[in-house]
Amino acid sequence: MGIAVSLSELIKKGGVFTDIEGATPPEVYKNLSEVISLPPYVSKNEFIDALCQREMVLSTAVGNGIAMPHPQTAMMRDSSEQKIAVCYLKRAIDMNAPDGIRVSVMFVLMTSNVQAHLQIISSLAKALHRDEVKKALERGAGLEELVKLIDGK
Repeated sequence: MGIAVSLSELIKKGGVFTDIEGATPPEVYKNLSEVISLPPYVSKNEFIDALCQREMVLSTAVGNGIAMPHPQTAMMRDSSEQKIAVCYLKRAIDMNAPDGIRVSVMFVLMTSNVQAHLQIISSLAKALHRDEVKKALERGAGLEELVKLIDGK
């Protein structure tokens, strides 16, 4: 992935999903698998298993009610398929966040290689520290508003 790919473009590809049900991360991932667009070579079960396996290693909750679930290994074959799905949960869930706040928003990362993965996580972490982004997430901002805010434009 080069600098040319922006977080907002990745979110446009991944989509924004609201009222995702589930009381635990596996339940949320299962319900998300029903609405998210996956490439034909990734089954819903592979998607769910990859996210659950990563979550068992260490929580992907980053604080402020936000988590960044992602598989431990690349799920996408090509950088053009990379995406971030933004998921607003119907009810906040406990994911052992460092600040103890239950997770209500997930940024599900699907990347094609380690370098892209690290670059996306770093860029997303910076964006999530900005007050206007945090406030937008708290009010359940939709796709249009998020893509305007997320890259700092």
